[in-house]
Amino acid sequence: MHLAYPAVLSAFLFCTGLYGVLARRNAILVLMSVELMLNAVNLNLVAFDVWLDRAARDTLHSGQALTLFIIAVAAAEIGIGLAIVLAVHRNRGTSDIDRLRDTAETPGGPDGPDGEDGGPDDPEGPGGPDDPDGDAHDSDGPAATAAQKAEATA
Repeated sequence: MHLAYPAVLSAFLFCTGLYGVLARRNAILVLMSVELMLNAVNLNLVAFDVWLDRAARDTLHSGQALTLFIIAVAAAEIGIGLAIVLAVHRNRGTSDIDRLRDTAETPGGPDGPDGEDGGPDDPEGPGGPDDPDGDAHDSDGPAATAAQKAEATA
């Protein structure tokens, strides 16, 4: 068998995994895509090890040994990754990566400890320390809201 066949298959698998990492929003699908990329690398390592073994008979089969090491590391990565995803899903109720970007936890949820938004104890509300004249809600649209949120979490 020629070296081109497993190399093309490996490139296809790696590109599929890369697309999954970049395009998916579910954390479990991202972990599966990372596994697909690692398996594409393993396929390349074994294919090149077999191809180079034909040239020199007394080799150590380092490609196959490295593949076993990558399989062991990938199993540990999946175990820890799934544990983290399950813990985050239990705490937040979602495994959507876009919703998990804000890792700051507030004591009483998104509105604060007493459930009111913009109360006298709320530093982001009207009259807070960053808003001396009390017009925090007079923003310039979603861009200003995102900037205020980024400033509040910093």
